[in-house]
Amino acid sequence: MFNNPIENLFSLNNQCSRMKKSMSMFMMLFVLCTVTAQDKIVKLYQQVPSSKQATGYAESADTAADGNIRIKNITDPEMIVFYPKKGKSNGAAVVICPGGGYGIVSMTNEGYSIAQKLNENGITAFILKYRLPSDGIMVDKTIGPLQDAQQALKLVRENATEYHTDANKVGIMGFSAGGHLASTAGTHFNQVVIDNPKNTNLRPDFMVLVYPVISFGDYQHKGTRVHLIGTTPSAELVNLYSNELQVTGYTNYISSPCSR
Repeated sequence: MFNNPIENLFSLNNQCSRMKKSMSMFMMLFVLCTVTAQDKIVKLYQQVPSSKQATGYAESADTAADGNIRIKNITDPEMIVFYPKKGKSNGAAVVICPGGGYGIVSMTNEGYSIAQKLNENGITAFILKYRLPSDGIMVDKTIGPLQDAQQALKLVRENATEYHTDANKVGIMGFSAGGHLASTAGTHFNQVVIDNPKNTNLRPDFMVLVYPVISFGDYQHKGTRVHLIGTTPSAELVNLYSNELQVTGYTNYISSPCSR
């Protein structure tokens, strides 16, 4: 069709370019479908506690250059449930708290990929898409994320039969600021900040804390601390959420050796 070899070269180059774009689009769609496939989405509340209406505050998501999906401005928290393959479940359940400095929720690398690995080992995974601290939507932003973590633990325990899990094998796992939230749930279980009419046990049976933010004292991660307790918190509040100070003989934990 093309007699001129230069025209032939440009034609082939354009065809290859279109093929590459089509293949890239296919791979992006394949990866997106793979990482976002879930078995069930569970709303945490019929009515979100201690919430306020805020104009212009709406949930949004973006995808970073590395493909990681990041969500912010969450107002209606939920759990995304991933089940192991049929016949492989060992009864254990883990609530996963992705990190993001209490400014975003990092869903792919600290959520979906972790759920997949837990499933491969027979563990039912519950990715917690929790509310991020905000004076705009919360009466008290310091307890907002903890409310969602406690509610998640409560729902997993109360519905263990439905999830085919053992109510006495419910743990929590967190990364970075999600590790702070997980460690808060694991050390503040007697500070009940949700409605719990059945007096369901809110203490996780184990914690897995991966490069977690733990302290709000001298070795703080500033962004995480500011997002949760503000720029000028009282010493009492700093100590309350420095979770290394909240460990007791009733604390169950497994921790990564790397913490902040």
